[in-house]
Amino acid sequence: MRSEPPDPLEFQTWQRAAEIEGRECVVGAVIIDPQGRAFVQKRSLDRQLFPGCWDIVGGHVEPGETLYQCLCREADEETGWQIANIIAVLEQFDWAAGGQAKREFDLLVEVTGNLDEPRLEWSKHSEFRWISLDEIEILRENRTPDDTFIYDIVKKGLEYWQNR
Repeated sequence: MRSEPPDPLEFQTWQRAAEIEGRECVVGAVIIDPQGRAFVQKRSLDRQLFPGCWDIVGGHVEPGETLYQCLCREADEETGWQIANIIAVLEQFDWAAGGQAKREFDLLVEVTGNLDEPRLEWSKHSEFRWISLDEIEILRENRTPDDTFIYDIVKKGLEYWQNR
């Protein structure tokens, strides 16, 4: 985990390297509020990937879009909030779904907007919560015992925030 946010040139370098390897880029945001809680939202039951599971804000980079543009777009689309600050890079890893190789970049961020009333995409998400480390076990709901990624990345973000 990096302790300082990436500059735009680093974002471009990371994205270019992933694309050269034939990987589709994905961005995830652990959003932290002023009380040090993380925003999570529950995926609707009809979602293809991880139905009924808690998740963080994020999504796939669209053609011609940069990692930062994707981060901003996904935050706006999924919550109505704007990215105010990238605090840290939490994780960078490769995975695959549907035969497509992916590289995911997960960031700890702060946002602006009405944090009490996110503008959820109700067709994709059924509820939201702000959680602390004391409430993190909820992220295991509807996941197999070996599927700990969301739990791990949110925990890492909350611990980073507490120890900064």
